[in-house]
Amino acid sequence: MSDLAAYASLFLASLLAATLVPAQSESVLAGLILAGGQPVVALVAVASLGNILGSILNWLIGRGVERYRDKRWFPASQAQLARAQTQYQRFGYWSLLLAWVPIIGDPLTLVAGIMREPLWRFLLLVSIGKIGRYAVLAAGIDAVS
Repeated sequence: MSDLAAYASLFLASLLAATLVPAQSESVLAGLILAGGQPVVALVAVASLGNILGSILNWLIGRGVERYRDKRWFPASQAQLARAQTQYQRFGYWSLLLAWVPIIGDPLTLVAGIMREPLWRFLLLVSIGKIGRYAVLAAGIDAVS
């Protein structure tokens, strides 16, 4: 696999994994680290960038989703949306440090957009969590191999 294809596949997998689309990027990162063709730091950077951009996409969707909440096709009920907003208010913006956690992280970034979390703070906290997760994962794989 060429370097460009490796980085592109990792970026795409990481971007999709951060959206509400079911995808997984850790196995792609692990496979590329074990293959040994690219520097681990570069792989972590590409995976982090893709994952952070996917979270920004969720945040942007959250910013605009409010106008559709009364539509029949809207995927969440008023009660579900209110519950998510209440939870976000309860735990605050520090909960964005958990945006990397499977299942809860992606909806959390969407709710942050709904709650009008400032982009600068959103980016800072989400980036810390996501870069940290990939760095720890890469260090563990690198240590084992």
